[in-house]
Amino acid sequence: MDVHGTVAEGFEPVREAFVRNFETLGDRGAAVAVYRDGHKVVDLWGGTRDIDGIEPWRSGTAQIVRSATKGVAAAVPLLLHQRGELDLDAPVGEWWPEYKAAGKERTLVRHLLAHRAGVPVLDRPLTPAEAADPVLGAEAVAAQAPVWEPGTDHGYHPHTFSWLVAELVRRVTGRPIGAWIADEIAGPVGADFRLGVPAAEAARVGRVGPVTAEEAAGALRTRPKRAVTDAYADPASLTRRAFGAISPKPDENDPVYRAAALPGSSGIATADGLARIYASLIGEVDGGVRLFTPETVGLARGEQSAGPDRVLVVNTRFGLGYMLHGSASPLLSPGSFGHPGRGGSLGFADPESGIAFGYVTNGFRKSVTADPRAQALVRAVRTALTSA
Repeated sequence: MDVHGTVAEGFEPVREAFVRNFETLGDRGAAVAVYRDGHKVVDLWGGTRDIDGIEPWRSGTAQIVRSATKGVAAAVPLLLHQRGELDLDAPVGEWWPEYKAAGKERTLVRHLLAHRAGVPVLDRPLTPAEAADPVLGAEAVAAQAPVWEPGTDHGYHPHTFSWLVAELVRRVTGRPIGAWIADEIAGPVGADFRLGVPAAEAARVGRVGPVTAEEAAGALRTRPKRAVTDAYADPASLTRRAFGAISPKPDENDPVYRAAALPGSSGIATADGLARIYASLIGEVDGGVRLFTPETVGLARGEQSAGPDRVLVVNTRFGLGYMLHGSASPLLSPGSFGHPGRGGSLGFADPESGIAFGYVTNGFRKSVTADPRAQALVRAVRTALTSA
């Protein structure tokens, strides 16, 4: 496997782990980037741009990152709060009156971000075309009755997070969330991240697909708990209904879907783009922009939800919009905050070490929150830091 890019002295373990991902864990095309104290120390890529092609992955190759999008989208309401434009403890209905329907009038903004809103499902799933329409998505979650009293429990909102956060941002700012991210986050930081990719730019985005069991033969096999297996198998479970809020499953290689601005699932990024945004949340990047104040970093990683997750059926931890280090989603250290994408991608920041991390791939595994390839790279970063 030809691996391209650079690593700073001391971070060679990351390159070694990246190569092993191709040799034993089924990677077909991938990239990883790491920043430390705002400066890039790892920038690697290899394999093919398309999971089903032969064109090589290049330094600017971007991929859909699924739920790793959530970590970038979550920065928007936190920045609005930081600027005094959004009260995290105010009812959502203060900006979005229609959301008060069906017993949701006491839902607070922080409940949306911490997966405590109680609306991970839709009684009538949206088609991919309907899901891409921000008006229809917002109307659907506004009308939906919660499955638990908002604020009293937590469960991952894999798809409904998109319409909840996008509509809240639109109501507060008058702007689509994709435009807000482009103008206020990706642009100032110089990060290659887009929410909604027009057809004219589709050629720079690789094709994604599943990694077969044979390709991932070197992965450590773990047997899911019976409760988890049953939840994914039962069409009536919250798990199946939450992940089925868009039905049928969208084609993630479809330019129409990639053009949709779904802040829970359809972000397009390079590994460097993800890592650079996270670097900007905790410090200046290359001596330039810093987005979060220390107080906002505290909000991002301050525990809001912990324990059994009613959708993922494992113990999860959430801050305001971010997954926190834990058994379901191991990050670099207990102080890390970020978000994985189902099947592979991962972005996070670790303020204590100054590390920001981004990994993207075109080969999706069955993992939801802890992909073995991303975890191998995180362990390599930890090794590099402890060996320094």
